[in-house]
Amino acid sequence: MLLTTENIDQLIVGAYIVAGVLFILSLAGLSKQTTARMGNIAGMIGMVLALIATISASVWDSYLASVDPDPLVQATRQSPLMTLALIVAVLLIGALIGTPIARKVEMTQMPELIAIFHSFVGMAAVLVGFNSFAVPDGAGGPVHLVEVALGVLIGAYTFTGSVIAYLKLSAKMSSAPLTLPGRNILNLFGFVLFFALMIWFTISGTGADHEPTTLGWILIIAIAAIGFLLGFHMVAAIGGGDMPVVVSMLNSYSGWAAAAAGFMLNNNLLIITGSLVGSSGAILSYIMCRAMNRSFISVILGGFGVDTGTVAASSDEHGEHREIDAAGAAEMLRNARSVIITPGYGMAVAKAQYPVAEITSKLRAQGVNVRFGVHPVAGRLPGHMNVLLAEANVPYDIVLEMDEINEDFAETDVVLVIGANDTVNPAALDDPGSPIAGMPVLEVWKAENVIVFKRSMATGYAGVQNPLFFKENTQMLFGDAKQRVEDILRSLDS
Repeated sequence: MLLTTENIDQLIVGAYIVAGVLFILSLAGLSKQTTARMGNIAGMIGMVLALIATISASVWDSYLASVDPDPLVQATRQSPLMTLALIVAVLLIGALIGTPIARKVEMTQMPELIAIFHSFVGMAAVLVGFNSFAVPDGAGGPVHLVEVALGVLIGAYTFTGSVIAYLKLSAKMSSAPLTLPGRNILNLFGFVLFFALMIWFTISGTGADHEPTTLGWILIIAIAAIGFLLGFHMVAAIGGGDMPVVVSMLNSYSGWAAAAAGFMLNNNLLIITGSLVGSSGAILSYIMCRAMNRSFISVILGGFGVDTGTVAASSDEHGEHREIDAAGAAEMLRNARSVIITPGYGMAVAKAQYPVAEITSKLRAQGVNVRFGVHPVAGRLPGHMNVLLAEANVPYDIVLEMDEINEDFAETDVVLVIGANDTVNPAALDDPGSPIAGMPVLEVWKAENVIVFKRSMATGYAGVQNPLFFKENTQMLFGDAKQRVEDILRSLDS
């Protein structure tokens, strides 16, 4: 087949379409644990295909420019080999930085890693917006200037918002919400100012020859500054209890930033991919908010929570807690007919999923009905617990969502709460004045016996005291979760 410009363009468009379909199949596969592996593979193949198509398009454009007789094109031409070398160099730099990080990152660090990766997408959108405005072909009509303004704002917001989320998730910044006086008015003023500047930018951003003006540069930099400030302020105002929603929310923002970059670059695949990521992230954010009985707007305007690890002032009002040792817990499990395990972020930190899987296997071999109850916001990342349990080879069919298992607690002999706190807090249902009032939770206290694995009596990430710890059918097993689970395992073997 003769390689003409038309044929090359058709091949590239075709590759983009196939990659887009693979991305859709990837999202579909990731919706279920049993198909998640195939979903990941589909996404990786799609990304490789997209990279090959994009690199080929860039090299082909460089070749066309190198043979174009137009003097203006000749003045800016770059050899195809140089274009390919620059792209390969950038890919190598990214691989050299990203590979060591990906290899050494712990599962417990995945939320903050994802957050910081979102910041790169945001900054890329800002830089693409500046570049799209700077080049003569890019500084065109009003529609393109609106695309630039929106892309820069969304990208800037995503960048600083993701950095703040990373700092909070990695405990390098307090998880307590930043509550400035009149914060909602400040946010509203920021958005109103942005729209005013965007209108001014579309009118005066370019001159008669479509070249960017000095005023245009001042306006687009001001828009970027507004985005940076809004991202900082609005995410800093979200407390620790809402951080799982923040991660999915920023995932959505990074998708829209990528889509905006696609419009500015006239790249259909970026538009498709960004829209997929943006819409799926928005849907996930909605699901997470519903699981917490909170509106998306209330999360954006500021979440609940105090400093992590503190004991709430009302702890004395609940009475005394009771303790149990590993041997006692093992005896209780040995005599049980049904057991439900509710994991949380503490299990991830302790890396206790492997001995937990061993206990599960041993109890099931003895005829005990063992299942897992996973809250939609367990941990600090949507699906975090499911991944950890799959990593330890826990069978998919015994890992149930909150809605599937909540009615079974009343008929359960023993519940093991391993590292969970806010997701099993009865105050969400019993105390209208609680900051987490109305949040659906795993109703573990309805079981005959509850064993809570914790290092201390400190509150969870939302900073809210948990009355579960003081109920008569609850016993506390203090210490590192992995060590205590291994102690129970040894007791079961003896």
